[in-house]
Amino acid sequence: MLDFQLMSDAFPRLIEGVGVTGKLAVLILILGMVLAIPIAYARNARSKYLHGPANAYILVIRGIPSLLQVFLVYYGMSQLDVVRHSALWPILRDPFWCVIIALGLNSAAYTAEIISGALRLIAKGPVEAAYALGLSWFQTQRKVTIPLAVRAALPAYENEIILTVKATSLASTVTLMDLTGVARLEVSNTYAPYEIFLTAGAIYFCITTTLSWLLRRLEQRLSIENLKTPASTPLQNAQAAHA
Repeated sequence: MLDFQLMSDAFPRLIEGVGVTGKLAVLILILGMVLAIPIAYARNARSKYLHGPANAYILVIRGIPSLLQVFLVYYGMSQLDVVRHSALWPILRDPFWCVIIALGLNSAAYTAEIISGALRLIAKGPVEAAYALGLSWFQTQRKVTIPLAVRAALPAYENEIILTVKATSLASTVTLMDLTGVARLEVSNTYAPYEIFLTAGAIYFCITTTLSWLLRRLEQRLSIENLKTPASTPLQNAQAAHA
């Protein structure tokens, strides 16, 4: 039988780890997006010197388990003398930032693939029309390409956000007290793994379900706006920018 009193007592302590989980997820997604945008454009570039390294990065990162990437950054980098004597050592010796770097690099690979695919889905007509109006490449990207790509990429990026939240549980393997880390500590204190991990799983379920609901509402809202807004809006924005 489940000890519901034990689960109730452990719940407030487990909630304390949610803050660390949230910080990790937000920073990982930010780093992943910042790195993913240039990688995605390089992935779609015609030059082999751009798309070659981008393809290799995506292939290698996606082919290595996330846990190994965390270990390589946290344990592996500390083995290099050049790292230990560099200005980066205060960051790379901190497990919090090691997890962000490792999972941020991982998220960048998946996000870059999502963005590059969305960019390839954009019709050539509005882009060519923007160039015909005399807009620069940067103006075309800002006014036409990026708004269309965001709407195309959002459904797939929702999954990346949810997977990133769940991947933060790997932080507990390098001593961080996130939700999973606190759960492991509680298990060592109570010797009740079933109740503690079940409670932690319920908290993760509530977080991911709420996020999924919010993201789907955002997607639906964008879809409704697309129906209400003429399809030529990006081009109208380009015309306004040219004017």
